[in-house]
Amino acid sequence: MNTFIAGLRAEITKLFTTRMWWVLAIVLFAYIALLAGGLGALFGAITTGKITSSGETPHFGTLAPLVYSFATSVGYVFPVLLGALVTTGEFKHQTLTPTFLANPRRSQVLAAKGVASLGVGAVYGVVALVASVGAGAIALTIFGVDTTLGDSDTWALVGRAILAMALWAAIGVGLGVVIPSQVGAIITVLAFTQFVEPLLRLAASFSDATASIGKYLPGAASDGLVGSSFFTISSPGAGVLEWWQGGLVLLAYAVVLTIIGHFISWRRDVT
Repeated sequence: MNTFIAGLRAEITKLFTTRMWWVLAIVLFAYIALLAGGLGALFGAITTGKITSSGETPHFGTLAPLVYSFATSVGYVFPVLLGALVTTGEFKHQTLTPTFLANPRRSQVLAAKGVASLGVGAVYGVVALVASVGAGAIALTIFGVDTTLGDSDTWALVGRAILAMALWAAIGVGLGVVIPSQVGAIITVLAFTQFVEPLLRLAASFSDATASIGKYLPGAASDGLVGSSFFTISSPGAGVLEWWQGGLVLLAYAVVLTIIGHFISWRRDVT
């Protein structure tokens, strides 16, 4: 246990002594604030009739949770990238050699990295939610839309979103072990999160049979855990897991990827 705690401290130190984590955090904050503020204003203007069109006014449901959930529905790629980069960086810079000399129990080192990533992912969740709730609530207030900040359901969503971001960071660690190439891991993360999964979710939505499978995709599971998402705006509640089911699915992705990576690359000889 003492060895694991020491390893956990070492992993946390590695994460916070590089510029990568805070650079990504700044970009995450700016990106989510821009989206939540801009789209919150747009949706608010449409809902209140400030922007009109010849067609029927779209119905977004309760706007506040939708706007606040941009933190995870769009921002989840950042903790995934962080988790992947801190793991692949070990292979790229050969820092695994001194790490394994200090603690030859490789599975324990990997477990410590996964636990450390959960904490940093939660920090990213806080950063993203400060951006989405802050900018989003301001935009909604300007257009006279209820911010629901006094509702317990809103703060439950915030808590679940932080948990989702933590789990995404752990998934990133698992992915980084499966794909030790830093360039390969980055391309995989961006390609899957920005193109492959959105297309798969769209294709799965065309029938009930495929929708029952599509809800187990990682992004869909994350939306289920959080309880709201921009990607379910057209069919709220359709093909979405319960929050606890979504959390278990994300955890399963993190664990399975980490175990596979342990046997594929983590046990190899390090020079």
